[in-house]
Amino acid sequence: MNINELIKNIESDRSSKTFNELYGESEADNARQRYRKLITGIRDQEHFSEAENLRVFSAPGRTELAGNHTDHNHGKVLATSIQLDNTAVVQKRNDNIVFFRSTGFPDVTVKLTDKNGNPDLQPKPEEEGTTEALVRGIAAELKQRGCGINGFSANADSTVLAGSGLSSSAALETLLGRIFDSLYGEGKRSSLEIAQIGQIAENKYFGKPCGLMDQAACASGGAVAINFADTACPEIKQINFDPSAAGFSLCVVNTGGSHADLTADYASIPAEMKKVAGFFGKPVLGELGKEIVLSRAADIREEFGDRALLRSLHFFDENERVDAMTAFLLEMEKSATAADKQQALSRYLDLVNESGDSSWEFLQNVFSPTHPEAQGIAAALALTKDFFRKQKLRGACRVHGGGFAGTIQVYVPLDSMNAYRAHIEAVFGAGSVTVLRIRPIGAVELEF
Repeated sequence: MNINELIKNIESDRSSKTFNELYGESEADNARQRYRKLITGIRDQEHFSEAENLRVFSAPGRTELAGNHTDHNHGKVLATSIQLDNTAVVQKRNDNIVFFRSTGFPDVTVKLTDKNGNPDLQPKPEEEGTTEALVRGIAAELKQRGCGINGFSANADSTVLAGSGLSSSAALETLLGRIFDSLYGEGKRSSLEIAQIGQIAENKYFGKPCGLMDQAACASGGAVAINFADTACPEIKQINFDPSAAGFSLCVVNTGGSHADLTADYASIPAEMKKVAGFFGKPVLGELGKEIVLSRAADIREEFGDRALLRSLHFFDENERVDAMTAFLLEMEKSATAADKQQALSRYLDLVNESGDSSWEFLQNVFSPTHPEAQGIAAALALTKDFFRKQKLRGACRVHGGGFAGTIQVYVPLDSMNAYRAHIEAVFGAGSVTVLRIRPIGAVELEF
């Protein structure tokens, strides 16, 4: 479609269902305005040819409900896509250049061929840690899988808060993967394959040794329980979960703090877990059981130290929590009475709190040992628990995402949300609390 046709369609009544599903009825109009701004914004851009044949893509961020630092050792996670997303208006190009403009960020231009016209898709050290690396890596992996690759121009905008633990990077990766595949691969790739392509690009090209959980949740849509025992084909189970229908707001609190000096802290978690697995001749903890590790606890302490043992115990306990929390969500869905639903929810929230305690005590990703003065996550957890205690409320909170700095996740009764926001933002600043909505649609090309 051209600009005028696309704007007409997004403003029509028939687009309401799409916007309501993606963003919720209360935010649908704001989303329309955001899309309109993106579309009209290409009118004078030299990178778009006559603003014809435009296509629209969206990929959500994600929030991890359980399974803190388990995916990289072939464990289990419970996660969901959210209403915050990365959106792009896209047009095919007739050359091998990808031009990607995103609001608030420098323009990205990647030439996928060398000066002789041959594919230039190898990792480049100078691109490590950049969007350019992700573009090149995703293009390379799709080409390896038989997808024809060419250029495109994109005008994009992201509402996924950077550094918030909501996976802005995975949202971008799955967006780029879906764009390339839809434009040049006939849209044949499954959500799982799009996720795997994004992970490979982040590992090999961007230079971050992440697991697959973020990309899988962003690509799939809705709440999903994922078992990574077989990373080539992880088991993904869709779950119907709406916290607001159960009487709770699901939110994250951004405690601030820089992630710039935390690479070693993040890398130490999978590394220590894998050292323990290697002690038993296995590559990952997912191939072991808790009792086997406990049987050699003294040897593990002597060989790798206490923290490696504790982090391994967190892995096994967190896997069990994922299974139990998934079971309680399914029980909530199937229960015939309000009392049964409430009981299942209460047990689910108990496990949310247990997950947070385990991340603090065993996983130890609440603050960096190299920056003990910066403990925003610990402070947010303490203030949240104090709020629940003083207000005599049923709620839950846990460490969210990678940890060390960033966000916590909180379940707050709906009628106490405003009071909780005021309580927390008085300490962490206006806008530090973000209410999340579970989005049922993953990375997708939108049809208007």
